[in-house]
Amino acid sequence: MTFPSGRSNTSRGGARRRDTASSARDEVRARAPRAQTDAKHAPASRDEQLEAARAVALRMLTGAPRTRRQIADGLRRRGYADDVVEELVERLTDVGLLDDAELAGMIARSQLAERSLSRRGIAAELRRRGIEDDDARAAVETIDDDAEDAALRELVRKRLARTAGLERDVRVRRVMGVLARKGYAPGPALAAISAELGAERDELASRDDVDAWSD
Repeated sequence: MTFPSGRSNTSRGGARRRDTASSARDEVRARAPRAQTDAKHAPASRDEQLEAARAVALRMLTGAPRTRRQIADGLRRRGYADDVVEELVERLTDVGLLDDAELAGMIARSQLAERSLSRRGIAAELRRRGIEDDDARAAVETIDDDAEDAALRELVRKRLARTAGLERDVRVRRVMGVLARKGYAPGPALAAISAELGAERDELASRDDVDAWSD
């Protein structure tokens, strides 16, 4: 008789249906965490976006002073919309937390003192940080000729000291390369190098005179 075979086929069909139902339940369970995550990160209201962006901007400002563009770029990289970014930047400017003019002056003084940048080099650095032309120009104008010349001479002195023992032409080329990267024009740069090399010769000559007199 064929009854056992018929029961076996029915049983297999039921098993397939149960497997299908189980797979469906597993898929629902797998989707549930993703659905919860999507709901958690659903678009917030504009006020909530502004408040979240404000918290990010304040953390950025805690680490170091920033320009308006640096704050705006940082917020955009984090996915905030342009209109939210622009409104927040204006708010922070209005309350004095962003002040590009004041920051430009601070950057100019620090770049001169710490990196011996020329005024041209400082202007390029300010542009790189997003300072507008008027604020950059005003900051650079606070640095006078004497301050720039002093920075140039000190930089030349330090760089020539590192090349002591090399041929004169090699020393000049190396130092000129450094000064060009700092924004110094060729004429003043070469004059400063020549003056410092002359001071070196005078110092060596005075030492030779002292040694000869001692002998």
